[in-house]
Amino acid sequence: MKYSRIAVIAGIALFIAGTASADLIVYPAKGQSQEQTEKDKFECYNWAKNDSGFDPMAAPRTQSAPPAREKQVAGAGGTAVAGAAGGALVGALTGNTKRGALIGGGSGALIGGMRRNDQKQRETHAQQSWEQQETANYAQGRNNYNRAYSACLEGRGYSVK
Repeated sequence: MKYSRIAVIAGIALFIAGTASADLIVYPAKGQSQEQTEKDKFECYNWAKNDSGFDPMAAPRTQSAPPAREKQVAGAGGTAVAGAAGGALVGALTGNTKRGALIGGGSGALIGGMRRNDQKQRETHAQQSWEQQETANYAQGRNNYNRAYSACLEGRGYSVK
């Protein structure tokens, strides 16, 4: 579970690094001094952080736990043994225990392998869906913060791009 969270946080960090447009350019359109610009940026940072509930300076966090793993179904080996036992029982009733065990074992292995493969695909899909949702949540929070930050600075006479 910890590995999944670390992977998502690393993925979000890469997403952030890949979106350089998230960094806004602020121009003092009314001739504000460097000192005044820094003061206004800091005050707008705090206001936007409180207004949006998003802090771009904080480490990314997931909003929900990763999907739980399903209880592992018996793979090819477990169902092969069960199939062989069932096949031997049916074979004993029909007079050919060895053939029944072979057919039952082969069938059990095939069914068990298919069931385990299906389970792995479901788990992979759930993990990928969760990661996409967490990345979308982060992007939405960042966008809300950027909008609030821009509105604050524009209200103070800055041009923001």
